[in-house]
Amino acid sequence: MTSLLLVIALIGALLALVTGVRALRAWLRYRRARATLQDHMTEEVAGLLSRTGELEKNLSALDSRSQQLPIRIAELQENLTTLRILTSALSISLRQLQRVLSFNALKTLSAVHLSNLFPSRPAARNVRRTD
Repeated sequence: MTSLLLVIALIGALLALVTGVRALRAWLRYRRARATLQDHMTEEVAGLLSRTGELEKNLSALDSRSQQLPIRIAELQENLTTLRILTSALSISLRQLQRVLSFNALKTLSAVHLSNLFPSRPAARNVRRTD
């Protein structure tokens, strides 16, 4: 009777171990996917930030050209001022987002190294079968 209980307890412990390992691997895959997404977002923000810088330069050139015109158009200058304010706000927001993403990248760096220790199985492909 004791050996039967011992076998049942060992089987239960083995099942718990297998479940725990699977849960750990799923969590590591999640962390790896999150780190990949964060890297992609960081690259996109950097690209947007550089394009915002180009936009600011072009705005400055356009503003200087509008100042050289013999007839000043007040509405155009108001629109340029509004656009300059908006691009400045966008640039500030993107820089803040870039700082937040780089901080989060440092946090997840250790998780990525840990997840690389446990290679995941290749993802199952969704195959539709027609009956």
